[in-house]
Amino acid sequence: MAETPVLRTIALGKRYGKRWAVRNLELTVRPGEVFGFLGPNGAGKSTTIRMALSLVAPTTGRVELFGKPLAGNRHEALARIGGLVERPDFYLYLSARRNLEIVAGLRGGVPKREIDEVLSTVGLENRADDRVKTFSHGMKQRLGIAQALLGHPELVILDEPTTGLDPQGIKQVRELIRRLSSTEGMTVFLSSHLLHEIEQTATSMAIINHGELVVQGNVRDLVYEREPVFRIDVDVPEKAVTLLGALKYVKEVVRDGPTIEARIPQERAAEVNRLLVDCSVGVRAYAPKRSLEEFFLAITEGATADERCRRRSS
Repeated sequence: MAETPVLRTIALGKRYGKRWAVRNLELTVRPGEVFGFLGPNGAGKSTTIRMALSLVAPTTGRVELFGKPLAGNRHEALARIGGLVERPDFYLYLSARRNLEIVAGLRGGVPKREIDEVLSTVGLENRADDRVKTFSHGMKQRLGIAQALLGHPELVILDEPTTGLDPQGIKQVRELIRRLSSTEGMTVFLSSHLLHEIEQTATSMAIINHGELVVQGNVRDLVYEREPVFRIDVDVPEKAVTLLGALKYVKEVVRDGPTIEARIPQERAAEVNRLLVDCSVGVRAYAPKRSLEEFFLAITEGATADERCRRRSS
């Protein structure tokens, strides 16, 4: 029997006046996943998260949490969820520990050891009794995640948790998200515009554009399902271009100095490499260029073009 989804949206939509912020959205998040939620600015990501957390009422459709409709089961469902939406707010003149104690009190209280545990999980155990006003932006973000972890939630929803962080801060949050899934057994729903971070962190993902779902699935399957672009660095580029251009299954051959880019079926990549070497072309580097960024841009730009065509024909 298939596992019950942790989060599911059915024909979910939100309209503001005549504008649909989210329309007919169908998402499925399974237990234990790090689910990346991607889309351009204004695509409807934050609105979707607000509907999932019952902060905004949907216009159409519904949200299901842990197999039950959110409507009618709100208190029970939200008790199993932790969330960080936009910038976390704290009492800056109080310590990190005291801030968490206040939040815990609003939720009915948690044992003192649990506050110590979440501070340790986010790497702030040594700053627990320092005032939050002394914290860097990255430390405040991690404290916000600690706040979301109170009560040992089964699902953690993080909306742009690395916004404004430096590379070290991004790395720390990325490692933390991995631990939440692998060590703590939590399901993480991660909304972000940093494609590189999603590629390194998420196991599954969905991309939305103009409030509508464009694609959903396993990250690696989606990124590599199409013929990848290979970047080939050779010592005789003119000869390499001629050889590659003669192969019917090789497409879009482009030369940039000693480097050639070509779209080659994954299963023929080794064959192409052997052909170049056998024809006395020295291959210094040969690797797929495919990335989530390339996939994302192709998907969203294609969706935007389709949207323009629909508007013209209507």
